[in-house]
Amino acid sequence: MAKAKKRENVWLECKECGQRNYRTEVNVSQGTPKIELKKFCKHERKHTVHKIRRK
Repeated sequence: MAKAKKRENVWLECKECGQRNYRTEVNVSQGTPKIELKKFCKHERKHTVHKIRRK
């Protein structure tokens, strides 16, 4: 029998324009983390805050 996954694929969405620019894996074994990172948004052409969104 296969093991249950402890990691989940999520998208990082720009707070300003709403585009989903990055995809990453997060550990969900202790619950879903609340992550906000400053990443480069190619649509805004500057560094903005990105937060987790599920697909």
